[in-house]
Amino acid sequence: MKVITANFVTCAVKECKTSPASFPLHFQDAELEQQELDFQPEFIRNVLPRIDWEALRTVSNELGFPSLPDSKPEGEALDNEQTLKDLHRLLLETHVTEGKLTCGNCGHSYMIKEGIANFLLPSHLV
Repeated sequence: MKVITANFVTCAVKECKTSPASFPLHFQDAELEQQELDFQPEFIRNVLPRIDWEALRTVSNELGFPSLPDSKPEGEALDNEQTLKDLHRLLLETHVTEGKLTCGNCGHSYMIKEGIANFLLPSHLV
């Protein structure tokens, strides 16, 4: 599971839909793997407006990456190649191979096994 995915998913438990604590889901016991990909600066520039920056900062810190800036890079900052490379490495090249994503509201954990997160809920939570 690429780190970028965590920025687009929230807890699927019905009671969590309206709770701000259900996003972002928090990584626990995460095993990381770096998979080198071709650098795609245009992709990073285009996806950045869709990224919830505070959620990305939270996830980045939980995974042990260096702290991201307080504010999302915009304008001329998007011309800084090193900034784009750092975001590319975090968002696209970092894979969580094992671990779990846990909801901050209800505490339900979604297991990640062999890089695939299981978002299916048990019947008592549907």
